[in-house]
Amino acid sequence: MKFACASVVLLIAVLGAQAVDWQSVKNLNIEVEAPKIRHSAPTGRITGGTLATRNQFPYQVGLLLYVQGGAAWCGGTLISDRWIVTAAHCTDSLTVGVDVYLGTHDRTNAKEVGQQIVFVEKKNVIVHENWIAETITNDISLIKLPVPIELNEHIQPAKLPVKADSYNNYSGETAIASGWGLTSDSATAVTDILQFIEVPIMNNSGCSPWYLGLIGSTNICIKTTGGTSICSGDSGGPLVLADGSNTLIGATSFGIAFGCEVGWPGVFTRITSFLDWIEANTGIVNYGN
Repeated sequence: MKFACASVVLLIAVLGAQAVDWQSVKNLNIEVEAPKIRHSAPTGRITGGTLATRNQFPYQVGLLLYVQGGAAWCGGTLISDRWIVTAAHCTDSLTVGVDVYLGTHDRTNAKEVGQQIVFVEKKNVIVHENWIAETITNDISLIKLPVPIELNEHIQPAKLPVKADSYNNYSGETAIASGWGLTSDSATAVTDILQFIEVPIMNNSGCSPWYLGLIGSTNICIKTTGGTSICSGDSGGPLVLADGSNTLIGATSFGIAFGCEVGWPGVFTRITSFLDWIEANTGIVNYGN
């Protein structure tokens, strides 16, 4: 039986590992127009990302999404051997499904040691039933792998927050966001190698004036002082606490159309707001010990 499951995984991986024309892959980041209130912002600097080391973020997944007109790219987070969390806006327009990149450092190297590419059919993707694109509300979705993935040094799930932290706003704590997004506003394509930023979390009350009417209790924001921010191509990707616990607290949701280096807060879906929804759909629950 174990051999049969392994054969299925291998077959799916082969089917999903087709050659990709990366120049034609779109990014699905939501970039909202600036509100009429003006804020002073830092002058342009290169987005302050750092190259990740191999296996630094084994919970990070890449998503090559098959959508109308071609393919698009997003990130996501492995939360068990079977389930991935990403953004609803990444998966709400799938045609046939999505290639899930697991254990990936260089997304363009399908022969990378430890990398697995698994195709998931559209029917195994769950978009939040109350996702509203116009207001970017409930921007979360789940992807179910066809069979459990074997966990190893390259592939490990992030932890969900404990339910006792449901009312923790994490303000003032430091978090890590990662992904293959643009490294600067002048870049013309997403990067090949996984990158990350370490940033402070801000109060929603401080974030809300930047995005009039869009920031709700189900969002979490990061400060982007010095132009260090998420960028196009990072959508759906993880925001984890920088305390070594790899606790997932956010999924990249949206930014400002001005660009990634202008100092506008980066906005994520707040995972603690959806713990019950995740449990109901996956059976995964973390009460803590």
